[in-house]
Amino acid sequence: MDRSTGVDGDRDMGVTDSPAARLQALFEGHRLTPTQRRIAHSMVRRAADVPFLSSVELAELAGVSQPSVTRFAVALGFDGYPALRKHLREVAPAEPAVDTASYNEYQQAVEAEIENLRHLAEVLADPRPVARAGRLLAASRPLPVLGLRAAASQAYGFAYFAAKVHPDVRLLHESGTMLQDRIDAAVRAGASALLCFALPRHPREVVDSLAYAKEAGLTVVTVADSAFAPVAKVSDLLLPAAVGTGLAFDTACAPMLLGRVLLEAMCDDLPDAQARLEEFDARAAARGLFVE
Repeated sequence: MDRSTGVDGDRDMGVTDSPAARLQALFEGHRLTPTQRRIAHSMVRRAADVPFLSSVELAELAGVSQPSVTRFAVALGFDGYPALRKHLREVAPAEPAVDTASYNEYQQAVEAEIENLRHLAEVLADPRPVARAGRLLAASRPLPVLGLRAAASQAYGFAYFAAKVHPDVRLLHESGTMLQDRIDAAVRAGASALLCFALPRHPREVVDSLAYAKEAGLTVVTVADSAFAPVAKVSDLLLPAAVGTGLAFDTACAPMLLGRVLLEAMCDDLPDAQARLEEFDARAAARGLFVE
């Protein structure tokens, strides 16, 4: 099976000229510990700033100890963090980000989301992975859409709109012992793929359910906050979209937008999508469903 998960998933997207992509390439082929993956994830999210950060600043950004940053650099094959930072300045030159120190916490949260959307735009420079995901989702009858806890709203939003163009969408947004039963039912009904939205904190049940779905023969397409997310190892095609972490609760503008992009790609592979939308509009008008 063609797999596009983890770091390779981002590389497959062809974003070879962005600072984030150069960082992803640097991490390829290395077996990283969970702490090191956390550092790598933080570096990718702040790719433009990383060449200018000290080891202490990077440790604070990633929420780890300074020695962990040093060990991370050594794991990548460098003598220490200074050597890694020197390498980054050579291979991923970038101007420091605009100083937002004068912004209040709400403005900083907005600026962080804008940066997440810019990164998503870079990732989408190569539309092939999204187009492939659209084909997989369009061909699956039924189409199960999974999202638990923080990701439940993302799954619900996708399923709500997808049901207008796809003949059989099944939302899986409640955890519990029935979840695997519903996956089994979808497989018996002919499902070939499952779409999952996975956001932090990642419930163990999501990882277990995706592993179960793969064992049942489904191709798993996942929208996650990072190529290093725990769901990467149980996904056939992972599409990353970062979340904002500056407020008490994470913000997920980029994953939501990526979900809408996936809807567009799916519509491109559903020949009767436009007819279904027009039929819905006609019925909604006849019922006076919306206030004009």
